[in-house]
Amino acid sequence: MVYIKNLFPQSLKNIYHLFQAILANFCYGFPSRKLKVIGVTGTNGKTTTVQMIAKILDEAGKKTAVASTINFKIGKREWANDTKLTTFSSWRLQKFLRQAVQAGCEYAVIEVTSHALDQNRVWGINFLVAVITNVTREHLDYHGTMEKYAEAKEKLFAMVSKNPNGVGVVNLGMEKAEDFLRYDAGEKYGYGIKVQSSKFKVQSDNSKLKVIEAKDVKLNIDNSKFKIQNSKFFLNLPGEFNIENTLAATCVGLSQGVGLEKISEALAKIKGVPGRMERIENDRGLEIIVDYAVTPDSLEKLYGLIGEIRERRESGDARIIAVFGACGERDRGKRPIMGEVVARHADYCIVTNEDPYGENPRQIINEIFEGVLRSDLKKEGNNTFRILDRRKAIKKALQIAKPGDIVVVTGKGAEETMAIGNERIPWNDPKVIREVLGEPMKEGGQ
Repeated sequence: MVYIKNLFPQSLKNIYHLFQAILANFCYGFPSRKLKVIGVTGTNGKTTTVQMIAKILDEAGKKTAVASTINFKIGKREWANDTKLTTFSSWRLQKFLRQAVQAGCEYAVIEVTSHALDQNRVWGINFLVAVITNVTREHLDYHGTMEKYAEAKEKLFAMVSKNPNGVGVVNLGMEKAEDFLRYDAGEKYGYGIKVQSSKFKVQSDNSKLKVIEAKDVKLNIDNSKFKIQNSKFFLNLPGEFNIENTLAATCVGLSQGVGLEKISEALAKIKGVPGRMERIENDRGLEIIVDYAVTPDSLEKLYGLIGEIRERRESGDARIIAVFGACGERDRGKRPIMGEVVARHADYCIVTNEDPYGENPRQIINEIFEGVLRSDLKKEGNNTFRILDRRKAIKKALQIAKPGDIVVVTGKGAEETMAIGNERIPWNDPKVIREVLGEPMKEGGQ
């Protein structure tokens, strides 16, 4: 099937998007000029970082609006994001910002994708703060190369550099962090767990770079502890990647005059982020985890953490059972890589449907399976399965699972719909898992 959207070159479509953004800004009166807008971009960690920044600002007494992959919020009013869009169209985004202004919000914290930046959908937004969490393989179907992908994200920092009070926040541990530090800003923050800040500060334009580093890190099964300067931090989220998200949010808080103690208090109140390392309660003695991980890098980090959780348990014979897939109409080259990553860590791999959009879901599964079968220990029908129906795939995992095992379901997180062709089918992984847990089980289940 040939889609109309593929009949025109992206450069031409971007001109159309720019025209729409200009018109939307004028129609809604450039609302971002009356807000302090914080933009968070990056391959992984955007949603968690946005939630953390909003919590810090809320606890500091600031009225805040949020637009993220999982939710929208204006002041105390909050609702789920069921659009499957991380960054709105320019019209909806400007309308949202206008509503935030009318509600008396001081801040707006929004996730900003590389697509939105490339397509000029955020044109006209007066960004005060730009945050980059990381840049790893993703969206190469659209950008073509990692260099162009990174360049698209750099546009957010270019926009902030036009604001005399602008703030740039950069993960010093990611590759080519210096490419984002080169943009002028009133303040520059760099963050990391183990960073060589000196190599960034030697550059003359980064001589005033403020480095925020986590020290005395202690990682536990369901929380993290560390220090920033002399302040102790406790996070109800595990993993170094969540500490990095915390550091990014801390940099933003500091830039807005919030002290470390207040930041620490705010972040300790976060019990979890929906669909991000979310544990599903059950009476079967299983560790069931739902996560959004959709890239090779995020899967590597997630399963590295899952492996640590298994090692720290008293019972060392827990098995890891993975349920995952890949999105259609996206970077096909990452699919076998994702399969290989999960197969290296999991004892059982169940590859299933995710969001095929207009692609053949069986073809997507087969491309992932190429990577799964690269492991000599994986044999189809023995410890690897292709199950098109996602509900049946989840049920298969729970049937295999025995008390003590770890079941990991990735790819959709807390999303409310599944994209099949032009339809949006109601779907929520945590809800479906809870429903399946209430059904009769066979095999390893009780």
